[in-house]
Amino acid sequence: MFKKNNQIKDLNQQEISTLIGLGFTITGELKGKAVIRIDGTVIGNVNVEGGIVLGEKGMIKGDIQTGSAIIYGTVNGNVKTQNLEIKKTGKVNGDIKTDTLEIELGAQYNGKLEMHQSSKTEDKVAAKV
Repeated sequence: MFKKNNQIKDLNQQEISTLIGLGFTITGELKGKAVIRIDGTVIGNVNVEGGIVLGEKGMIKGDIQTGSAIIYGTVNGNVKTQNLEIKKTGKVNGDIKTDTLEIELGAQYNGKLEMHQSSKTEDKVAAKV
């Protein structure tokens, strides 16, 4: 459960369809299907199916729901995702619900953690029995 996931690696290599640059502040809810990179500030919830890369100077003040997330910046809100990676510069202040989690040395996390296996993993285990 705490091992590096290939989906996280793939997120770093996927095409970024939306970029919120450094110095920009967006207020309101963000919704989408592709991958977004945030280097600025978002004040509101972020619901993105493809994935989120939060840059080192990026900040989200709201809840996140996504397939995969890589956090280099700061999140002040809850995170619900299948795959989460918090880098050494990352900070999460809120509860996390995830299938897989990787936290680098130096990262900061304050909140409750709920981990569960994805249904795909459970199906594979059940099929072997």
